[in-house]
Parts: sequence; structure tokens; C-alpha cells
Amino acid sequence: MTATSPPTTATVGELRAAGHVQKHLREEIRDNLLAKLRDGEDPWPGLHGFEDTVIPQLERALIAGHDVVLLGERGQGKTRLLRTLVGLLDEWTPVIDGSELGEHPFDPVSPESRRRADELGDALPVAWRHRSERYAEKLATPDTSVADLIGDVDPMKVAEGRTLGDPETIHFGLIPRSHRGIVAINELPDLAERIQVAMLNVMEERDIQIRGYVLRLPLDVLVVASANPEDYTNRGRIITPLKDRFGAEIRTHYPVAIEDEVSVIRQEAHLVADVPDFLIEILARFTRALRESSAVDQRSGVSARFAIAGAETMAAAALHRATSQGEEEAVARVVDLEAAVDVLGGKVEFETGEEGREAEILLHLLRTATAETVRQHLRGIDFALLVDAIEEGALVTTGEQVSARDFLAGLPVLGESDLYDQVMDRLDAHTDGSRASALELALEGLYLARRIGKDSAGGETVYG
Repeated sequence: MTATSPPTTATVGELRAAGHVQKHLREEIRDNLLAKLRDGEDPWPGLHGFEDTVIPQLERALIAGHDVVLLGERGQGKTRLLRTLVGLLDEWTPVIDGSELGEHPFDPVSPESRRRADELGDALPVAWRHRSERYAEKLATPDTSVADLIGDVDPMKVAEGRTLGDPETIHFGLIPRSHRGIVAINELPDLAERIQVAMLNVMEERDIQIRGYVLRLPLDVLVVASANPEDYTNRGRIITPLKDRFGAEIRTHYPVAIEDEVSVIRQEAHLVADVPDFLIEILARFTRALRESSAVDQRSGVSARFAIAGAETMAAAALHRATSQGEEEAVARVVDLEAAVDVLGGKVEFETGEEGREAEILLHLLRTATAETVRQHLRGIDFALLVDAIEEGALVTTGEQVSARDFLAGLPVLGESDLYDQVMDRLDAHTDGSRASALELALEGLYLARRIGKDSAGGETVYG
């Protein structure tokens, strides 16, 4: 959404005269969330599958004014959900112009801003900050320091002639700089325990302590975090006092419905060619099958990025074929599925007892997902005419570099039956590329049902 122009109010005096009312951060988020709910507006655009589980819990936590930690396996949309919180902030908010901490003009908290407010009074300059600037995100890495998150003495300010006892020599870290905003910490358990201790005061007392300074900053900040559940015992853990300070601990999950999985892939994948809906559905079912397989390490999970990368790889294969074969349109086909799976194996963690069987497991689950999709879309269609033609010796050749036109030309004549039209109508195929993709799905379904044979070699597949 395009940002509107900021207000023109330029001083504290003008701000007071305009009747501006200061709101604390949690009150601001609560009011905006309730207003969206009241107006029937979706506060969480682009999130699928959380409507009845995660979202209600998160909304209750925000209305209560709680800090939140999201627990879930990789690729469940935790970071995306945290970033969506920005939409609950006011589009523009006034800050003291030049302030490091973005303090409200009515409520300066740092020593420098208080001094300027006393000196300038109603002439204190005001700037306007967009809500996108009020969200800070930090990936917790082992080398993160207290100075990064909280702050430290700035040697440059000391070198300018200020004394070490001067609180204005402090260089503030990420959390104080997020004053009146949201700070998100990804993979919180990866943060060293001694660094987590430094956050305790911020989370409860809402102030900071830097080295020996007696400096109390009444910070107005919402702390949100993400974590993988297994991190409590493996790479690290969230220390108990810090866990206790989060008001809400919410478990995320992968999409439950196939439709939600498909929506996520469609939304997140950047496709350079057309990938028909039924191929996206196969990827979605394939991903779900991996998440349910006993051969896959479910503690690691199977990220939504697996299916997204698969869709992007299929589109790339289709564009490669269209370019090399001189096709006008690039449309992915079933033959591109195996090409995509070949490069996705590294995204799945298998159980230790399955070494050497990874490719076999992937292929089996892909075929299962394809068969389920065929049953879903082509159930009830009589393919006897096509099967009979193939049994009489007809061969249908496809492959990574076989164009849609050549593939269609190699199909046996379907006679006066409405089989062809039925398949096209069911799969909404209206161009050569989409027709080739639809018929290839039908052939693969017949092969998986053991009604016809299939041989693959050298990048070419022959149904016969």
C-alpha cells in the first residue's frame, strides 16, 4: 500500500494546538486491531491456515498488551506473521526531530532530548516517522553482544571531550532504538544465555542498564520473538526467567488444508512461466506427505519454502524448454516435477536409518501425491479409448525438451469420444501448453494406476 504524505506539523507547540493525543504503543496496537476487526478488515493479509488457531491467540495477546514468542518448525510463516504486526501501527507518528530513540515530543526520555525540550519549549522541532520505520528485526546469532541489543559507551563521544560519567556518551542498541515500536528477534534460543539475561529488565521493568550508568529509560517497546521448539534442547534454549516474561507463547503450524498450502505457494513463489493449478496441488500434497512420513525427521519439519522452490524450479524448466524449442508460451508439465525434486532433496532431513534411500522415498511420495491429484480432478472419466489405443501399440513421447506441440502431435487420435474435452474442461486447459500439461497428467495417472507402461531414459519419457 502506498504511503500517504506525512502531516505538516513541525513543532511541539503546533502539535498541542492541533489537539494531538499521545498513545502508548500497546494502546495504539490494541485500538488499531479492534478498529480493523470492527470494520471487517483483515489485519493479517497474506497469511493462510492460521485463521482458527494462531490468529485468535495472537489477537488476544495483543489486546492484552503482551510480548509474544512464536514457537514452530521452520517455514511455518513465523517471521511473516511478525512483520505483519507493522500494519497495526499508526501510519505516521510524531517524534522529536533528531532524537536517537524516536521519542514522542510530549514525552522525552533520554537525557539529551529532555535537555532540548527544556531549552526549546514549544519550539522543539517535530518530525514524522512512518510505521515501517518502527519495526526492527534481529536474527539472533552467537556473536550478538549486549552492546548490539542494549547499548554501550561510545568511544567517539568520549573522544569529543565528554566525561565517562556523562550519560550522553552512551550509544544505544537495537532495543532502545526501537522505543515506541516493535522489535522482533528471530531464532531467540540461538542468543547466548548471558545476552538473554540482559533483556530481563527490558521485558519486565521496561528500562535499560548499561555498564555502571544509573540510567532509567522508560522504554515503550513491544518485544516479539520466534523459535523452533527443538532449540530448547539442541542448539540452545530460552532461559526460564526470559520465557516467564513473555506474556504469550503461541505454537504455529503448517497449513492444515490443501487449499491453504496451495495459496501459500501461489503467493510466495516467483514464477517465470505458467504452472497450472493441478501441478501446484501436486507439490502441496507432496510436501504434506513428507511432513507425515516416518522416514523424514519431523523435528526439523518440511518448510513451505520446499514447495515454493519446487514451483519456481518447474517454471524455470518450462521456460528453458520453451526457449530452446521455440515455443511461444512456457507452461510447466508433469515431466518437470521430477526435475524439481532432483534439486530439492537437500531441503529435507531424513531419519538416520534411511541413508541411501532418500531418492527412492522422494519419488514414492511424489507418485503418491500425483495419484491423489489425478483422483481428485479426473475421477469418473472413462479413459478406455486412450488405454486401448496404447495397448494396440501407440507410443506417446514426452520429456524435458519435447515441445507441447510435438507432444500433442504424438498422441493417438481420441476418435469421436468426448474424452479429450472432458479432460480439458476438468483441468481448465485452453492453450497448447496447458492441454499438453493436462494430458500428461492423465497419462501419468494411467501409469500410476498400472493401466499403461512407462519408460524413462536420457531425459525422455515414453508411455506405451
